[in-house]
Amino acid sequence: MKIALIGASGYVGSSLLTEALNRGHEVTAIVRHPEKVTVENDRLTVLRGDAQQEDEVASLVAGHDAVVSAYNPGWDNPNIYNDSLVGLQAIQSGTRKAGVKRLLVVGGAGSLEIAPGVQLVDTPQFPEAWKAGALAARDYLTILRKETELDWTFLSPAILLEPGERTGKFRLGTEQPVFDANGDSKISVGDLAVALLDELENSQFIRQRFTLGY
Repeated sequence: MKIALIGASGYVGSSLLTEALNRGHEVTAIVRHPEKVTVENDRLTVLRGDAQQEDEVASLVAGHDAVVSAYNPGWDNPNIYNDSLVGLQAIQSGTRKAGVKRLLVVGGAGSLEIAPGVQLVDTPQFPEAWKAGALAARDYLTILRKETELDWTFLSPAILLEPGERTGKFRLGTEQPVFDANGDSKISVGDLAVALLDELENSQFIRQRFTLGY
């Protein structure tokens, strides 16, 4: 496939880029700072782009089979809540305007249901440092669920998203975190990339959210 990957130089995006190229896809990496993408591959094109500008997104993603968003305005950004919502909605509308039907978004775990009617981000133990970004991802998922033109998928990682090897062995879920035998919900960023590219290729969760864990 021909994939437009927004945020390809970030923690999640760089793993998605590696996984997509290793599977033989053509990738257009859309980033704020092209110099941060150091991968060299004949199937990779790196373009500078501002994900908060709908028309710019539309121009950059036109002609692709799918748009993958690993957009994050930065965890140290004091305006992360607003910037996240602006960027995510611009990516969504820009994808629609470009005539690309498939949109995959990597969001957060905060909107997963930890108990009946209780989302993780609303629990007392949720880290304050991550809260604004998690609330933005949660609120954006509510917006995305109303999207009827795009074949969208929203991927929530496990509660703990860690560096680590790509194993390709994990379990999938939908609205609740996936816990292992020790009661932990965790996944490596490499395996998150496997799950997202699997979804891109197999379309198991069209217009749905899914999650994963070991």
